[in-house]
Amino acid sequence: MVQTCAMATTIQRVDKDTFKQIFRDHWEAFTQHQPRYQDRHVQAVIDKMLSCGTPESGYTTYLCPHCLEEKRVAFSCKSSFCLSCCKVYIDEWVSHIGRTLYEGVSYRHVVLTMPDALHIEFYRQRVLLADLMKCGGAMLHDALSWFKKVELEAGYVVVLETAGRAGHWNPHLHILMTSGGVTPQQKWREVDYFPFTVLHKKWQYHLFTMLKHRVGTRALKDKIDALWRKYTRGLVAYLEEGKVPGGGEGLAYYLAKYVVSPPISLRRLLGYDGQRVRYW
Repeated sequence: MVQTCAMATTIQRVDKDTFKQIFRDHWEAFTQHQPRYQDRHVQAVIDKMLSCGTPESGYTTYLCPHCLEEKRVAFSCKSSFCLSCCKVYIDEWVSHIGRTLYEGVSYRHVVLTMPDALHIEFYRQRVLLADLMKCGGAMLHDALSWFKKVELEAGYVVVLETAGRAGHWNPHLHILMTSGGVTPQQKWREVDYFPFTVLHKKWQYHLFTMLKHRVGTRALKDKIDALWRKYTRGLVAYLEEGKVPGGGEGLAYYLAKYVVSPPISLRRLLGYDGQRVRYW
């Protein structure tokens, strides 16, 4: 399927600089149209990506000992937002995360979503995204402890994604959780079976309760009351069958595709004529 901002009028060669050129040509106008992106942290990421590989970003000078010819090599930005540097960034991130995960411990992959009607609340108040991540961990702790009839402290890597595959606003969580937990007596309890129906209802309760507490408007409370009646079996809490790779770099690479993947693959950019981007 091909999606377009508008169809390109001429076919031009696409390379890594094409992505940068789109931002050079249109970023300022975009921020004027979308003032919420006029943020110094966002601008710092864009500036870093645009200056990657240019002398302005700094450089190292090499000198040939034979002919004394100098060669300047510009610094790279090493950012995941840069199509030239994302591979290096991902490898470094994987190496770091791989050292923090538990070797020999099995993990499970959980996906927590919400009804489309609630997406707008997280778009209006981005601070709620942090509460969403905390809510996911709290729900799994509650569900595991209820199911095993003992307080269980499991390990969680909570990843927030704010877009769906088509690029639309769709906040949801990917969670890697240890396949078990530690009791108050410091005993490890393996959890081989997860009750799906409990996860659905627990996630619905924790998410709705958090939003009522954090937003608290009459309109939102009425919306949540209607959603309680609509989703009688709870919300989608998808638990992938089987266990994902054990701790270490294998698991880190598994997680990287959700966390530090580049903004778009170069192969998906089909053309750019200065005004219109064609992509799939």
